[in-house]
Amino acid sequence: MKIICIGRNYAEHARELGNEVPEKPVIFIKPDSAVLKKGLDFYIPEFSTDIHYELEVVLKISKVGKYIQAERAGDYFSEIGLGIDFTARDLQSELKAKGLPWELAKGFDGSAALSNFYPKGDFDLKNLNFSLNRNKTEVQAGNTSMMLFSPEEIIAFVSKYFTLKKGDLIFTGTPKGVGKVEENDILEAFLDGQRVMDLRIQ
Repeated sequence: MKIICIGRNYAEHARELGNEVPEKPVIFIKPDSAVLKKGLDFYIPEFSTDIHYELEVVLKISKVGKYIQAERAGDYFSEIGLGIDFTARDLQSELKAKGLPWELAKGFDGSAALSNFYPKGDFDLKNLNFSLNRNKTEVQAGNTSMMLFSPEEIIAFVSKYFTLKKGDLIFTGTPKGVGKVEENDILEAFLDGQRVMDLRIQ
C-alpha cells in the first residue's frame, strides 16, 4: 500500500504557510508504517516540538491503473474517508531551508490518522464539507469545491508517475487553519456533518 499526499491543494492554505500556489500538484509519499491504527492515541514524537494537524479528504484506490485519463479517473476509487496528515512543522521548515526532502517531517510512524471509508456515492464530491474540531472548537473547515486540483485530476496526474494499486490511499490536501497540537488535545473530524474520527494527543 502506498500513501500518496498532495500538498498545497487549497490556495488559502498555501498562502498561510507562505508558499506559492502551485500550477501542478505537489506530491510526497508516506510509508505504510505511517498509518495510525484505529483506536490508538497519537503520541508527539521526541524529535519535534511543533506537530501540526492537517485534515484531508482521502481517496481509496479500488483497482490497478497507469496513465489514467481524468475523465475515467472516477472509476478507480469507490470509497472516501478523512485523514489527518500530522506534520513536524519545525523539522519540515529546517529541511526545506536546506533544500532537502520532507519525508522525515511527514512520513514518521503514526503520522497518517484515518477514519473509516465510505461509499463515494453517498456524497457529492464536488461540494463535500469536512471539518476538524480541536477540544470542541472548530479549527479547520473545507469544501472540495475549493480544491485547486480535483480528485480526478489528481489521479490522472499521479498515475503518470506511479502505478496505482488497489488499496493505495491518496490524501488530497488540507484547507487553511492548520495548527499545533498539544498533549491531551482531543481532535474530532467531521464528514458532511457526521463525526467519523476522534483521537487524543499524548
